[in-house]
Amino acid sequence: MRALCLIAVKPGTVDRVLQAVKKKRKVVREVMIVTGRSDISVVLQGTIDEINNMVIEFKKIKEIVNTETLIEVEVNLGW
Repeated sequence: MRALCLIAVKPGTVDRVLQAVKKKRKVVREVMIVTGRSDISVVLQGTIDEINNMVIEFKKIKEIVNTETLIEVEVNLGW
């Protein structure tokens, strides 16, 4: 299962949070600094429990203001 975790951080702390997130390598596949309402985007891959636990770990980083996690789903549109 894959997921995309969008992370908003306190001003001036993107580099610090980026390094902290990169250290959590078990389910983290890719980390990107992005523009828009979020500052960092993290691609996660693992079981739903592993993804959930990783997002909980992210929320322990004090510079993180908000997270939004988008879980990949399979949809059969019949095409």
